[in-house]
Amino acid sequence: MISIQVAELIKDSEYHLNLELVAGKQGLLKKITIPRIQKPGLALTGDTSNLHSGRLQVLGKSEISYLSGLPEKKLRSVVEKICKIDLSAMVITRGNPVPSILVEEAEKNSIPLFSTNLLTSTFINRITKFLEDKLTASTNVHGVLMDVFGVGIMIIGKSGIGKSEAALDLILRGHRLVADDVVEIKKKPPSTLSGMSSEIIKYHMEIRGLGIINIEDLFGVAAIRDRKVIDIVVELVDWDPKAEYDRLGMEEQTYPILDVRVPYLKIPVRPGRNVTTIIEVAARNHLLKQRGHFSAQEFDDKVSQDLQLRDKLNKTLWNSLE
Repeated sequence: MISIQVAELIKDSEYHLNLELVAGKQGLLKKITIPRIQKPGLALTGDTSNLHSGRLQVLGKSEISYLSGLPEKKLRSVVEKICKIDLSAMVITRGNPVPSILVEEAEKNSIPLFSTNLLTSTFINRITKFLEDKLTASTNVHGVLMDVFGVGIMIIGKSGIGKSEAALDLILRGHRLVADDVVEIKKKPPSTLSGMSSEIIKYHMEIRGLGIINIEDLFGVAAIRDRKVIDIVVELVDWDPKAEYDRLGMEEQTYPILDVRVPYLKIPVRPGRNVTTIIEVAARNHLLKQRGHFSAQEFDDKVSQDLQLRDKLNKTLWNSLE
């Protein structure tokens, strides 16, 4: 099961969660396993049967107002019952005052208790994206990920086949680099694959004979982007005169990544073939397919109609001769 430590919440700098630890520091190594947050409304009345230990508990204005209106004895009873459950963590939003009994019990039971000045809706939106990003299935693929005309194209192939060189040529044509050498891929429900670069080699490329280059420094921020949905996988292979390659494009091939089938193209490489142009056309063709235009199918239909027409004319001619 995929999980993250609660401590990662306060280390985040991308989603701006604005969290401040109030109590329960000793529980920061606890795990969060479910990306959906939980608001413990029913639990505040004493029914804790639906509280899940792997989910983050969020208390907004309504929950804090309800607790503040309880008699001290009832308040202590409710909070003690909730904190006896091995909760991952609790967050109080809107900068609401934290009940002292909640601080006391959170510290006592090693439950990290946070406060944030964000509105409840804003915090839930950000934390959900954060948890979905951290708790989704992931894998690494050796290749290059590019944004070509808004289409996410991952170029794969054996080492030395020319993946980075093709990507560099695409950058020179105005397209954008996402990742070179290693593409980190995360699956977002239900079947979206998002690719990005590792932090260490972000915005860098290795070009044989030239070395490591920084794309952001050389071409500016317009030549890079942090992540991109993977729409097509393009594999570069050595040209084999004996091999048979797809010349019509009638059959859609797919490439499996994290149980998701991604449209797949195999491009043979040899001197004189402009791989960059082929990749650009593949991106344009993908955009056409999204609009319902399938060039190969339309061509096949036209050929079939033409053959049927010729056959009909031939039959008519033979009948007239008879």
